Amino acid sequence: MSLSRRTLLLGAGLALAGCTPRRVDAPAELVLATGPEGAVFREVGGALAAALAEQLPGTKVTAIPTAASVENLQLLRSGEAQLALSSLDPIDDPQSVRAVGRLYDSFMQIAVPISSPIHTFSDLAGKRISLGPTGSGTEFTSTRMLKTFNVSTMAERMAHSEASRRVADGSLDAMLALTGIPTPAITDLKGKVRLIDIAAEAIKFADAYKGPYIPATIPSTTYEGVVANPTFAVPNLLLARESLSADVVEVVTRTVFTETARIVEGHPEASRINVRTGIATGLVPLHDGAMRWFRSVKR
Repeated sequence: MSLSRRTLLLGAGLALAGCTPRRVDAPAELVLATGPEGAVFREVGGALAAALAEQLPGTKVTAIPTAASVENLQLLRSGEAQLALSSLDPIDDPQSVRAVGRLYDSFMQIAVPISSPIHTFSDLAGKRISLGPTGSGTEFTSTRMLKTFNVSTMAERMAHSEASRRVADGSLDAMLALTGIPTPAITDLKGKVRLIDIAAEAIKFADAYKGPYIPATIPSTTYEGVVANPTFAVPNLLLARESLSADVVEVVTRTVFTETARIVEGHPEASRINVRTGIATGLVPLHDGAMRWFRSVKR
């Protein structure tokens, strides 16, 4: 049974006012799979883990660094993590996982030097590019794009921070980054890069893969000196193992949506976390505990 946007709006104020959570039978340890050092997933996940440790005082809550989405899904399914952050598109079997909620969206950003001859996605053919870290959502989505549009490149896998340095020194022709905006890797290249317009590809990509891809625009205010950039966005979800108790997941859900200011501090892209869009998890069903909390907002 799905929840309506109206139902959430009717009770959001009361839910956010919230009462002190009742004690739950929590596990001795909770592992949250996040992302690589310096990534938004890593930092938001770390802040969430700290907040959860206060809400679940008898539980050791650990945020572990990973390559991000693809690795996180593997850790969740193997039971090595009970919670994980992931972009929506690598979730090939939506019924095998459960969502705590939708957080914020990542945007595909293709950065090239200002003087680069690369102006379209097809111009990446034969070029030295970064597809992000192995096991990341960037790698998954970038590889899917290259295959969809039949573009062959000299691709490497690396962290966005390294890719940024290599674009700056000329040893890479382009970097692809599927992440929140603004991302430090591109902000740090102020005045040195521009973004590739992929408006046409965004529409075709969203049509080829129904659900996870949303044509979008990166505002001109995102990066100094970089004009508004047509691209696509992908929702990011917080996931939980279905076997994790509903009581615990209810606490996790409440913490995400009532401790938002603390969790997203210093991360403008994550400030979009809110109860109104939290249930928009695509084909991934909400965990029973998350459903329980979202239903409670109407009281």
